[in-house]
Amino acid sequence: MNTAAFFDIDGTLYREGLITEVFKKLVKYEIIPAERWYKEVKPEYDRWDKRKGNYDDYLLKMAGIYIEAIKGLHRSQIEFIAKNVVSQKGDRVYSYTRDRIKWHKKKGHKTLTISGSPVELVKEMAIKHEFDDYVGAVYTRDKDDIYTGNVISMWNSEDKKKAVEMLVKKYNIDLNKSYAYGDTSGDFSMMKMVNNPVCVNPTRKLVEEILNDSELVNRANIIVERKDMIYKLKAKDVNYI
Repeated sequence: MNTAAFFDIDGTLYREGLITEVFKKLVKYEIIPAERWYKEVKPEYDRWDKRKGNYDDYLLKMAGIYIEAIKGLHRSQIEFIAKNVVSQKGDRVYSYTRDRIKWHKKKGHKTLTISGSPVELVKEMAIKHEFDDYVGAVYTRDKDDIYTGNVISMWNSEDKKKAVEMLVKKYNIDLNKSYAYGDTSGDFSMMKMVNNPVCVNPTRKLVEEILNDSELVNRANIIVERKDMIYKLKAKDVNYI
């Protein structure tokens, strides 16, 4: 059986949310009116930036507008934007996570990414960082490759659990020897399923879920990367305010 490493992208590999960069491109190309950014999204961003709001609220606001914006567009338009975003921003990653991908590849482990970002973006990041396979949110298209406005999500814990199960069957993976890297509660199921869970700059909610799991708390590690320092903590030893 194979050992695998499952990676989230947004906030775990990439230092923010990739959909943020796509959103900016859609505004630049006037697919999304600029006023929607200033009236609907920027207030959520400002609240988070001042540490008064939740980053997930900011991302969900963008995701909702994104779904509306791409309805009626052709697949090639979004693929073009995705390629540009990853070409320009794809190296803006955490050094810890980048180095862990390289470590796993040297060990001969399967490197797999499961992300809530649009699958077009996930594909480009998978190519850039040489993942063996990828799963992302699927924004459905009709027979002419036009986006319908519907989405098969991949951002909550249950979605990611199903994705892991699919990849386990596909690659004959031994979860008892495998690893998972994530940063939000949407990654909790991945943490729970593997023997080596790693939280990378985790949200308070993910930390709370792990600390409240009597079995998982003894296995999980927490990585905090700030400036040019990387701190490694055992979840069971963590105290927070």
